[in-house]
Amino acid sequence: MDEEPTGRRGRGTARAKLMAAAAARFYAGGVAATGIDVITADAGVAKMSLYNNFSSKADLVAAYLDRRQEEFRALHRRRLEGLPADAGPGARALAVFDAYVEHAEAVEEFRGCGLLNVAGELPTGDPGREVVARDKAEVEQMLRDALAPLDAADALAEHLSLLLEGAMVRAGLEGDTARLGRARRLAADLLEGAAGR
Repeated sequence: MDEEPTGRRGRGTARAKLMAAAAARFYAGGVAATGIDVITADAGVAKMSLYNNFSSKADLVAAYLDRRQEEFRALHRRRLEGLPADAGPGARALAVFDAYVEHAEAVEEFRGCGLLNVAGELPTGDPGREVVARDKAEVEQMLRDALAPLDAADALAEHLSLLLEGAMVRAGLEGDTARLGRARRLAADLLEGAAGR
């Protein structure tokens, strides 16, 4: 294995390599099945590099969860920026669905939501589960914010959130993103009905 260069730039490079290796392994095989030695070997860095960048495997898992959510946020921001200035609440809410679909279709072998996959491996009370719960609440808040001008925005946001997350779970079990597209169409129908009231 190559030692990474010393200094600030080298640490950044090692961290990026470790994050890329961990992301690929955690998503493909799970957190519990992925050892530190595999991650450092995939990253092509010395084992000490991992501990120079992360205090523990749990810290690396937390960074992975943060990275996945930030990837989603970036996709969502881009979707919102692509909407016309006069886009209504429905279009803004569907941008959340579109970002989910895009995030799911970006992986080579789809296994469902990376956040939910990790949460499923962690015991009750683990800080990682709290991170995932917070991130899922953030998605529901995005829907709530989009729908704010509508009557019953809170209830509709919760309904759409449950539809989206349920579709993601089923799509992950089936290994196929098609169910996410169907959930988006159902959401569009619900939103059209809500706007027409």
